Amino acid sequence: MYAPFFGFSKEPFSIAPDPRFLYMSEQHREALAHLLYGLGGGGGFVLLTGEVGAGKTTVCRCFLEQVPAHCTVAYVFNPKLTAIELLQTVCGEFGITPPAQSASVKAHVDALNSFLLAAHAQGRQAVLVIDEAQSLSPDVLEQLRLLTNLETAERKLLQIVLIGQPELRDMVARPELEQLAQRITARFHLGALSLPQTQHYISHRLSVAGPSAAAPFSTKVMARIHALSGGVPRRINLLADRALLGAYAQGQQRAERRTVDQAAREVFGSAPRAARALGPGASAVFEVFAVSVAGVVLAALALVVLAGGAWPRWWATAPAEPSRAVAAVQASAAGSAAASSSTSTSTSTSTVAAAVSAASAAAAPATTAPTTAAATPPASAAAAPVAEADATALLAAAYRQSATAWRELALRWNVAIGEGEPCATAAQAQLACFRSAGGLAVVRQLARPGLLTLQGPGGAPLYALLVALNDSQATLQVGQRRFVLPLPMLVGLWRGDFATFWRTPPGWREGADASADATTRAWLAAPLAAAGFGPGAALAQRVWAFQLAQGLPPDGRAGPMTLMRLNRSAGVAEPRLLVEP
Repeated sequence: MYAPFFGFSKEPFSIAPDPRFLYMSEQHREALAHLLYGLGGGGGFVLLTGEVGAGKTTVCRCFLEQVPAHCTVAYVFNPKLTAIELLQTVCGEFGITPPAQSASVKAHVDALNSFLLAAHAQGRQAVLVIDEAQSLSPDVLEQLRLLTNLETAERKLLQIVLIGQPELRDMVARPELEQLAQRITARFHLGALSLPQTQHYISHRLSVAGPSAAAPFSTKVMARIHALSGGVPRRINLLADRALLGAYAQGQQRAERRTVDQAAREVFGSAPRAARALGPGASAVFEVFAVSVAGVVLAALALVVLAGGAWPRWWATAPAEPSRAVAAVQASAAGSAAASSSTSTSTSTSTVAAAVSAASAAAAPATTAPTTAAATPPASAAAAPVAEADATALLAAAYRQSATAWRELALRWNVAIGEGEPCATAAQAQLACFRSAGGLAVVRQLARPGLLTLQGPGGAPLYALLVALNDSQATLQVGQRRFVLPLPMLVGLWRGDFATFWRTPPGWREGADASADATTRAWLAAPLAAAGFGPGAALAQRVWAFQLAQGLPPDGRAGPMTLMRLNRSAGVAEPRLLVEP
């Protein structure tokens, strides 16, 4: 209804799980890394919990997309079943022929065991994913534990992933489920979004819905949305959507605070229950709001100001952060936001934390273009590693293996590529590797994070991620450490080559002109038209004109650099290089 009024192609805060709006923060990527790590854990349980609307389905969707080819997955989205009903459902999901004794637990377990042994003999891993697992009864959880007893002399035959609300953590902590708890090889809890992450999230969805549209929320209004929603993505969607509808009804291009407050009363009622998801500073202010309506709030805030109390630092801004859905998860998650994540508490054991650190510890938030022309501001100090300005320390910390750096970079595209040749593995997620020796000119053209090859002691190549760049300095990241180097210092260490990922259009083939394929030609028409080069001339002429306008070498061929710039024009979700002061 209101989308054209604000310049959006579609409503940016729909709660339908549209993969184009997917938001994967650092916490999402770490949760995903835990799930993927669990696949190699030799059986047992992997536990993912989170508040309602915090993004569990988002992580589950990405996990199912990235399950290795040798895994056979059974997905259960309605676990409010008896033990026999669950066994029947699991056998059905795995395609096992129902036993003659349809009401026999033993018959179903025997059939499942035969299937698992056959899969193991073929080198396949069976994975059972149970969503909304907080609905499982204790006796059904015990039956699941018994299924993990199905094993060979080498390994357990079934890996079980439990995804549910916080009550699931309480359930497995009960004394009677101690045996199950001991079989959990990885666990992670998703919390709500912090204020900077809420701003990432809102800006990301707005930029996808309308890359050139004016921002309808000011920084202060986004802070208000964060306070009222508690940083829960689904609640953010509901509130922001209603606020935009209210602004549209008033004929206003920007939603004011009073419009957001009214939207909160309509969506949540007079006292939203979100304070438990907030940090200490924000939740204190939220609790004041929850006491009563506007008059009491104003009086309370006035007392704070008069008393000289500390004011929460709400107004620090942070960069916007930027895929595809699995049909079964989408069907069960029609009411889920296609995003989430935040400051979290990981409850994994130290062994798991060490094992997944290479896949998740360095996962600083990926970024998309901001919704305004202004440069993307840096993340707050609480959300980013402390920067160092030490070239020697950078070389000492840098990655020795390029594959490790590629895996870290892939996480910024919401892809965990695991072992194997990085580019070949990434291709399964419609990502292609791009390499250039064009130095900073190419880096500035592409404006996306990538790998720099550094000159190590004795000439050995070392690798670091370039995450931010301005006119005078560059920010490199290795693991949790950031290094800010003046450009002359960087040039002394850097070989000038740059490598990154880009999202390929349908039909694209390595080394070919994209316009040579009919499917890709059809895709090219839309972003060219969006950039102002619509029908009226031959495709090669339009590509040539687009290249000339973008400062690219004009040859009329739609190669990787041209396609990357067209992706940006089309609003394709790809991380962007930050511009930090």
